[in-house]
Amino acid sequence: MEIDIEKLPTTPDLLQKIIVDLQKSLRQNEAELASYKEKYIRLIEELRLAKQQRFCPSSEKNVFQPDIFDEAGVPIPQEVQEQLSEDIEAEVRTPRKNHPKRRPLPKDLLRETFVHDISDAEKICACGIPLVRIGEEITEQLKYIPAQLSVVQHVRPKYACMPCQENVKIAAMPVLFLPKTRVTPELIAHTIITKYCDHVPLYRQEGIWQRLDIDLPRSSLCGWVLKTAELCVPVVKALQQNISQADYAQADETTVQVLDEVGRDNTSHSYMWVYRGGEIAKTSIVYEYQETRGGYHAQTFLKGFKGYLQTDAYSGYSWTEKESHIIPVGCMAHARRPFAELAKLSQKSGSAHEALKYFQKLYAIEKQARENHFSAQARYELRQSKAPPILTEFKQWLESRLLKTPEQGKLGKALRYCLTHWTNLTNYLKDGRIEIDNNLIENAIRPFALGRKNWLFAGSPSGAKAGATLYSLIETCKANQVEPYQYFCAMLHRIRLCKTDDDYRKLLPQFIQF
Repeated sequence: MEIDIEKLPTTPDLLQKIIVDLQKSLRQNEAELASYKEKYIRLIEELRLAKQQRFCPSSEKNVFQPDIFDEAGVPIPQEVQEQLSEDIEAEVRTPRKNHPKRRPLPKDLLRETFVHDISDAEKICACGIPLVRIGEEITEQLKYIPAQLSVVQHVRPKYACMPCQENVKIAAMPVLFLPKTRVTPELIAHTIITKYCDHVPLYRQEGIWQRLDIDLPRSSLCGWVLKTAELCVPVVKALQQNISQADYAQADETTVQVLDEVGRDNTSHSYMWVYRGGEIAKTSIVYEYQETRGGYHAQTFLKGFKGYLQTDAYSGYSWTEKESHIIPVGCMAHARRPFAELAKLSQKSGSAHEALKYFQKLYAIEKQARENHFSAQARYELRQSKAPPILTEFKQWLESRLLKTPEQGKLGKALRYCLTHWTNLTNYLKDGRIEIDNNLIENAIRPFALGRKNWLFAGSPSGAKAGATLYSLIETCKANQVEPYQYFCAMLHRIRLCKTDDDYRKLLPQFIQF
């Protein structure tokens, strides 16, 4: 507001009005300046976060570690100094552990023995007495033998009556896994494990076989995988039943690009929904391909489920709030993550570092229970005795900090996330079987995400469904400490003989007998 001094009025009322207008304009300018400043800080924060996510390690394990590439002379925050000094003191108090010993090679491996002996002349002592063998030293090396293939022949002799020239008899053909192919369950299992465990796409496998002078075109490999997945669908349905009939489950979803979806562009995002549940000692994991991220997919999959459902705060799971028989449980790792990202941006101790201290205390309780192999009941009692005071103090800190923090900033969003979902985040205290976070199911998704970087997309919806089926069985194997290749070999030899749901259930990784 510009004012010509020479034209100022002389009356007090008019002067007072000008002063009021000036004050109002000043307040507007200050508010606008504060808005621009807040926006500037937020943009700088987003830029630094983007650079951190693009160029820095994604691990959240030690956000207090100073940047080893910083210039010399940059002061280290007091909190970091205290942590480093504590680490040094711990090293002084705790004797340094010996380096881990090399594990012996498996005893069942074929061994070639080469004896390196001294000459007969060297076996005579200087005193003339022959030396006596008192022992030996054995040095073992691991030798690689390229893949070996063999041909399985099914020979069926024919018999006939020569005088009658008829009555020809021959034994019945044994039940083969894929009757019209030249492949055994072992080779199919190898193809599946190589693609879905080792993340080697089928076209690369084709090239590997060509180097061994074996003609296995990609089209044949793809056909085997699709047919095998189709036969395994009843087994995966048994896994789904295990999850829906239990009273604790976890759910999450991740993107996948699928080509040739009806009515959709090839660049559209589809989703793999992943569920984990069942008995604690016999965990089931199921992947399910869907074109969209609509929450009704999870609602359909978990139809009949009653108990604790642990998810992130995605709105697609909001239907659980209306289900009286489902208790939603949040994920502390999701709540912690934005604070960890902010803490990486600055070596100065601030609100993000303070929040991480509360999470550190909560996870220390979980570590104590895990390292001491507590039962579910013992973990429940430990949590009830230690966690509530920490959570109460943490919530009070969140509420006080939220009043002093801009709403649109990263910190403000992190604070609001915790407070908005506080009930769900603390529901893990209700049962010792419930995990503090959703990391177990995220670990089950990680192999899929790694494979996605190699094969990039699924060639068709049928391929995506096949991948979901096979990933379900592989990740369930891992969750139950079952070797996937050994499992698929045993399961594929028997699946053609299954007739009832109980027969398929016996082929689950948790129950199969080798």
